[in-house]
This record gives sequence, structure tokens and C-alpha cells, in this order.
Amino acid sequence: MSSLPDLFINSIKYNCDLSDAEHAGDYSLCVYLMHMREYFRWEQNLPYDAKLDAGSVGEWVSAREQYWNTLEGQFYRKIPLPTGEVDAFDIEQINSWLVPQGYGYSAGIGRFDKPVFSLGRLTTFEQGDGYELFYTGEEVVRDLISPPAMTRGTTIWIRQEALRRVLWEMIEEWRWKKPKNAMARTLAGYGFGQDPETALDRMAEQFSEFAILHELGEKICGECLGDDWNQMVMAASDRAQEIMIRAIRDLLADCMMVLPALLSQEEKSALHFYFATMTGVRRQLFPSLFNAYQRWVDGGDFQPLRKIVRKGSRHWRCQAARLLERHRASGELRNSVFDGCSIEALSL
Repeated sequence: MSSLPDLFINSIKYNCDLSDAEHAGDYSLCVYLMHMREYFRWEQNLPYDAKLDAGSVGEWVSAREQYWNTLEGQFYRKIPLPTGEVDAFDIEQINSWLVPQGYGYSAGIGRFDKPVFSLGRLTTFEQGDGYELFYTGEEVVRDLISPPAMTRGTTIWIRQEALRRVLWEMIEEWRWKKPKNAMARTLAGYGFGQDPETALDRMAEQFSEFAILHELGEKICGECLGDDWNQMVMAASDRAQEIMIRAIRDLLADCMMVLPALLSQEEKSALHFYFATMTGVRRQLFPSLFNAYQRWVDGGDFQPLRKIVRKGSRHWRCQAARLLERHRASGELRNSVFDGCSIEALSL
């Protein structure tokens, strides 16, 4: 049980519920139901591998949707502190009170402009050169979408419970057909078949390292690209465009921080793990990186990977600058930023 005041916790929970109510329709039915099943598992404190009763899940989803309907037109609540109420996005003031009590709070804007909030037990708090790093473990409050890592300004959050859940879902998806791919090599490298719990712990630790490096790369990207980048994301006229913009920045951050670090260590399981997580638009935009990975798998030569990462850093920086130039010149014509900017035109 949390020792924090009920009014404080309930205010955060209300904002999570309101965000979910406003954005539940952003997802396809399949993705929505997948997230709701995972959310049900978390709220009921069920093990990752617990078999869910379809009827119980259905009743819970129906009740949650009815509750969300009552929140239409409502406003986000301020967060009560001993010194008075503060804005829900005022992370500095909220955490200045929370951290000494062993908790960490995160608030930001995620994909599709969805506000994302979480409150968790603080496992580690670090202050580095120009940044603050929060590690949280057990989550007290969260919303439907739980990104395992997030950066806002100079603050980086690593949500370890959310991270483990993401990992487990990836493993479960692989188990359906068990293809001989990067995930298969990752699980073999971490000994998942012999000791799943220990392997999951090791993978979560490695994923945390990925996340920290990536978020540090994001911080550098933010310094290079400026506030105009976030304005361009907000101006994207559809979700496909937003996903592509975010993927370009993700690839730039990885080429600047994550991949150079992995290649310097030459740790095989970690490299396999990175490519197991490289899916969707990121993989479509950067097929040459995956080709270089396959060459390394087949022959053990790191040089093609190192070469394409250096090339990728230059390429994604140029593509990001190109999009920003078009955004600045487009004015109110949102779609003109992306004229001719297909995945094929942007890819490497």
C-alpha cells in the first residue's frame, strides 16, 4: 500500500482516466483490445503468464468504457501538494516533494498527443551532466498506454515495471510461431529456455540500458533540432505522418548513442536484442541497417554494421533537417511538409 495521501493519488488517477477516455478511439480495435487486456492484467495484479478469463475481461472493459463516457468534456485536475495545487505537468515541483518519500512522477505528451501520467516507487534517482534520471519500479498509478521510457526536457524516466511488461508481450508474440529470427537468438543468448525469470531480469536490465542511451540521444536531438521539431509533430495531419516523423528522430538518436555503444562492446546477445526490437516503420525506413545485421549474423563481421551506423547518423540528421526546413516554409499548409516524403524517399 502507498503511504501517499489518497487525494494526491486519486488526482493522478483521474487524469489518467480522462486521458484514456479522450484517446481510446485513437487505436485500431485489435491494438485497443490488446492494450486493454494488458491494462486489466496490471490492475488485477495478475502474473504475466496468467490465463485471462474472457468474460471477466469483457465485463471490466465494458464498465471502464461506461465510466469513460461520464468524463466527456471534463478538465485535467491540478495535483494537490502540501504547499498548494500545481499543474499536472509541473514535474519539477511534484517530484521535489515525492522523491524524498521514495516515489517518482512522470507526465508528458505521448503519441497522437495523448497525455501520459504515471506514479511509481522510486528505485534509483540520478543527476548527471545536464539531466535527471528517474528509475521507477512498482507502479501505483498509470494509464492505458505505458511507455517504458520517456524524456521531457532534461528529465529521463525509465519505468521498469512497464518495461518488463513490454518485454513479456514481445516474447509472447514470438512464441506463437517461434521464427528463427533476432528474438530467437536473443532468447537463446539470455538462456530463456533454461531459466525464464532470470533471463527476463537480464533482458530488462539490458533494455534499460538501451532506453537510457536512446533517451540521452533524444536529448541531444532536442538540442540540435529545437522546439520546431515538436511543433512539426503536432502539425502532422495524420497518424502515419506522426509515426514517420517520430521514427526518423528515433533512428537518429539510436545512430548517435545506442548503436555505437553496442558495437563498441561487441556483446552479441545485446545486439540481437536491439534488432529484435527494431520493428515497424523504423525497420522499413532503415533496411540497410538490418541487411548489415544479417551479414554480421552470417559471417561475424562488425564492419558493415559500424559503417552503416556512421552513414545513418549523417542520413537521419539530413532528413530531419530537410523536414524541418519544409515545415518552417509551409506555414499553415500542413500536408505540404510531406509532399514526396514516402518511406521509400526517406529510407536508407
